[in-house]
Amino acid sequence: MTVLRASAERLAASTAALETLPGFANHEPSADEFAVLDPSTEQRIATLPSYSAEYAVEQVAIADEAGRAWAATTPRYRSDVLHSVYAHLMANRDRLAFVISREMGKTLAEAQGEVQYASDYVRWYADELLRPAGGYRENPAGGSTILTKRAPVGLALLIAPWNFPMAMITRKIAPALAAGCGSVIKPAGLTPLTTLLTVELMAEAGVPRELMRIVTTTNPGPFSEAVLGDPRVRKISFTGSTEVGSTLMGLAAKNIVKSSMELGGNAPVLVFDDADLERAVEGVFLAKMRNGGQSCVAANRIFVQDGIADAFAEALAEKMASVQLGDAVSEGADLGPVIDRRAVDRLTALVADATDRGAELRAGGAAPDEPGYFFEATLLDRVPGDSDIANTEIFGPVAAMSRFGSEDEAIALANGTPFGLAGYVFTESLDRALNVADRLETGLVGINNGVPSNVAAPFGGMKQSGLGREGSHEGLEEYQEIRFYNIARRDTA
Repeated sequence: MTVLRASAERLAASTAALETLPGFANHEPSADEFAVLDPSTEQRIATLPSYSAEYAVEQVAIADEAGRAWAATTPRYRSDVLHSVYAHLMANRDRLAFVISREMGKTLAEAQGEVQYASDYVRWYADELLRPAGGYRENPAGGSTILTKRAPVGLALLIAPWNFPMAMITRKIAPALAAGCGSVIKPAGLTPLTTLLTVELMAEAGVPRELMRIVTTTNPGPFSEAVLGDPRVRKISFTGSTEVGSTLMGLAAKNIVKSSMELGGNAPVLVFDDADLERAVEGVFLAKMRNGGQSCVAANRIFVQDGIADAFAEALAEKMASVQLGDAVSEGADLGPVIDRRAVDRLTALVADATDRGAELRAGGAAPDEPGYFFEATLLDRVPGDSDIANTEIFGPVAAMSRFGSEDEAIALANGTPFGLAGYVFTESLDRALNVADRLETGLVGINNGVPSNVAAPFGGMKQSGLGREGSHEGLEEYQEIRFYNIARRDTA
């Protein structure tokens, strides 16, 4: 398949956006630096410092002091600042989208969508912080009144993944700022530029720079040990793999640090015979192909009931075959590259293993022999349950489909995993939709909806997919402590 390449104008505009980054450099990295690559071309686009653990602890001290002053500001003041941030981010939407596309590889249209989604978290928490939770109740035994309130948890460590480099940062920074907390931020080494630009724009809009201290590093182990070992750190929010999350939880346990973990997924999709075929195909396509399949809530195991399976596979194969590969900033591209060479090699191996075990290749299945980390939109049908792709998080544009007979069989297949982040149900029966959703062991369920995430909803998983929630009012509570005051009352009768 031919890969579309970016025009000179698009490439120049995106390069200009990179060169406006604070402290921009692009030279051969020294021993204490690292390169950021463009996955569309495999070329270096920036060079950043890889900071030491000692530097990270210095940033802890700065952010902790700033956080204590920020916590003393009024909710109205913090709300006004966050509203200014939202406006400034939106004013720089194109600039942000270009940086996201160049370092992460998603198409420019998807990058612009991420800018909106990421900025919406800022706007949501600008309003949500004005609705603080609290309570007033009488002591059941009499003699006193109990007041409850929420207070900032303290300094937060925020560790973000590479797949949504802006949204996963604002989903953490915005509630931290709203609650009154400072933060130390570690972006993913593959996509740090978006974080640098986002935080710079937030500072331009009025957030004190001392509140948001970024540490780029290629040594995450020593960094995490040093920062979580500092008693001033009272909160960690991490999005990433279950293996790394488990290690971080162990480090956090030493100082009893409040933890939010959004970890691995293995999302099941259940398409029943009574589903609207066109609606189901479109929904599953979106659930699979959003962000090139590089999403923790991506459709990972697609189970289709026997009666509709042949028609569904044919329609989805046609849709997958029509997807156009291209540079992330090119005109007309439907699908950009995956994140790096390891991802290409992994997808190649998963497809080969599945077909060797008997899966039918209905569309795609290969990496073009061109520069860049590209992989075709792929559909595998009749995927055996013992294949590698049926038992791992795919994280790429490969749809793995198999068939089922009964509802009970589908539920057993869907829940047969240690993960429980997202699930999807496609059916025209309201009773079935709600009954099946209730039986799925996942933190969120899309019902006839391939893109269920929303800033107003609590995002998070069950089982080994993590703990805690992001978004909605629950996301603000993750950065707060509950306190109560017991006020003695005299009997004046």
